[in-house]
Amino acid sequence: MKSVEEQGIVTTFEEMAGVIARLGILPLAQLIPEHPSVNGLTKAENWHTGSELDPWAWRARFPGEGLAGYGKFIRKKAILVSREWFPAFAAAVGSLQEIEERYNNGLASREAVVLLQIIRDNEGIETRELRALADMKAKEKKTAFDNAITELQGTADIVISGVKARLNAEGEVNGWNSTSFETAGHWMQVNNLSSFQGSREEAAAWLQSAMEDVWTPAAIAWIRKVMSW
Repeated sequence: MKSVEEQGIVTTFEEMAGVIARLGILPLAQLIPEHPSVNGLTKAENWHTGSELDPWAWRARFPGEGLAGYGKFIRKKAILVSREWFPAFAAAVGSLQEIEERYNNGLASREAVVLLQIIRDNEGIETRELRALADMKAKEKKTAFDNAITELQGTADIVISGVKARLNAEGEVNGWNSTSFETAGHWMQVNNLSSFQGSREEAAAWLQSAMEDVWTPAAIAWIRKVMSW
């Protein structure tokens, strides 16, 4: 019997959760050769409808329910990583150096250092508040903010923890929903996941072994090259 993704259509959140659990890593949009994506597996007419069948709404449910880590982890693109694979993935893409040390070695931006410290102190903080606390609300600082946030996701320092409704002073919904962030370590702790016990190389080997049964050779070759595993 063909799997749901092999049949080419996924309709419900539960079906997509099964796909992510089976494949381990699933991009929101097409990215990996010969590998599915949320976009490619779902019907275009269901997107941005606000219904239970809306894949755009699912992206916040997966991390919120502890089913998958979510963030711009690969080539600055949005990726879902299953809870089973996430500890190894974080170890494989992360750094053994603290961000302050990376900054001193020219491996991290000053803005990333500032933002990570704020997120550590305010787990689950939403974008608008984060920009305010970092003194990056000004329009001319938006690009630096966006780049630093993407940088921190690429090294698995942080994950997108969900999407929060913006509220006004009276507590009423006001404006577009806002993305919220937390450290990867906090997300794992809250969802009862232990850190990967091993080196970066061992984590990458664990992932590649897991991929062998469910990924195509082309997809495995691509991610090995892109991630330098």
